[in-house]
Amino acid sequence: MSVLETLNNDLKEALRAKDKIRMEVIRGLKSDIRYKEIEAKGSELSEDDAIAVITSAAKRRRDSIEQFRKGGREDLATKEEAELEIITTYLPKQLSDDEIREIVERAVTASGASSPSDMGKVMKEVMPLVKGKADGNRVKQMVAEKLTS
Repeated sequence: MSVLETLNNDLKEALRAKDKIRMEVIRGLKSDIRYKEIEAKGSELSEDDAIAVITSAAKRRRDSIEQFRKGGREDLATKEEAELEIITTYLPKQLSDDEIREIVERAVTASGASSPSDMGKVMKEVMPLVKGKADGNRVKQMVAEKLTS
């Protein structure tokens, strides 16, 4: 079942259950996907593109949580966390730190990188392998650690 079909089915269930937060989040995700389809001249998004839209929504929530906490707005941070929890159910299983480190090590070896200035080469190899399965900032941090050690 595609992500869009899953969203549609879950929206129906949320409507029946009167789960307001879930309804809002799913409608927002569907809206984001629809906007992306319009940008793509009305063509239907591929599964990978839909996942990228959902990943982007999750990243926005993480950034908001961080900003709300810095601003002392725990109430808003809690709301964003609840939304993020719902959004992550539509994302592929996230890679563990060990799995990411293994991919980074293979990419460093394959690219012949030896210093932090080679970070771009390594990231170019790693990101297609972890797209949608790992947070880019986590990957960047692990690549930096590997290249500085």
